[in-house]
Formats: sequence, C-alpha cells, structure tokens
Amino acid sequence: MKSLLKTLSRMPMAISLCLIATALTVEAQDPKIQMANLDHLAAKANETVDVNIDERLIQLAAKVFNDKDEDEAQIKKLVIGLKGIYVRSFEFDNDNEYTAADIDSIRSQLREPAWTRLLNVTSKREGNVEVYLSLTGSNINGLVVLSAESKELTVVNIVGPVDLEKLAKLEGNLGIPELGVKAPKSKKEEQ
Repeated sequence: MKSLLKTLSRMPMAISLCLIATALTVEAQDPKIQMANLDHLAAKANETVDVNIDERLIQLAAKVFNDKDEDEAQIKKLVIGLKGIYVRSFEFDNDNEYTAADIDSIRSQLREPAWTRLLNVTSKREGNVEVYLSLTGSNINGLVVLSAESKELTVVNIVGPVDLEKLAKLEGNLGIPELGVKAPKSKKEEQ
C-alpha cells in the first residue's frame, strides 16, 4: 500500500514533467525539414540540384571565402552562424511531373506554431512561391522557400539565424538558386 501511495504521489510530478518536455519540444522544434520524400522526382527530372551543407561544411566553406573581396566577405558573415543549407530542385521537360502530394509533403512540415508563412505569391504564368519562417521568440532560426512552377520544383531550407536583409546576397551561392529576393535599399540609394 505504501508503494502504491508513493507511486500515486509521484504521478502528478511525472505528468507535469512530460507536459513541460512536450512544450519545450514544440517550442524548440528543429527548423530542418525533411526533403527525402522528393527524391523520387530525380528519375523524372532532366536536371536535379541536391545540396546538403551542414554546419561543419559551412564552417569549412567560410574559411575559403576571401575577406578582402567585399562580396565574399559579406557571404562569409551571412553563413558563419548558419547550421545548414539544404536545397532540392528539379527541372522537368514536361509540365506537372510532380504532384500536389509532393508539395503537401513539404507544407505539412511547415505548420504553426513552429512555422509562419511570410509570403505567398501565386501566378498562373510563373507558378507559386511561398516563404516560411521558423521563429524562436522574435529571432528567425530557419527559413523555407517553396517554389512550384509548371516545369520546376525547388525547396530551399536554411537552418540557423537568418537576416532577411542580407538573404539576397546568398542567391546564386552555395547552391541557392536565384529566388528574386530583393535587398532593401539603403538610405543612400533612396536619395
């Protein structure tokens, strides 16, 4: 009987600890999304881009950038705190080689409260672009760009602190395609 009472007295604390652990898991969810479910599209694509740069490789690549070259120095500053850059891009000869289920496999991972959709652009001619942010408090700790065109599907996942003002500098570097992100104009450029 004493052991039963002892067990029952510990139950509320155990339940509380489980609830706290669950809440912390939801709050601190990893901003790296899974893209392996898109790998089957490589067989249909005429061009495939598959970039997997983890934190270790980012640190190694940052050493290669020349601090004396202004563009390279800025890219180095951008990537130094990142935990990963992951890209899957498929270009097809024919329209609609991927399905809505392929896109939904990515979108299903980008739900609130861990993710917030920042941008959604829909164009019948040029396709759709969606941008999602993962936030911890007011800090961005991850970004996903999902671009779906009739003959191309691209997913970019940047893990780590992302400075939206500097993001445009990464386009065309480290496997990140041109996404059309416009850098804000400086006060000098506006004058």
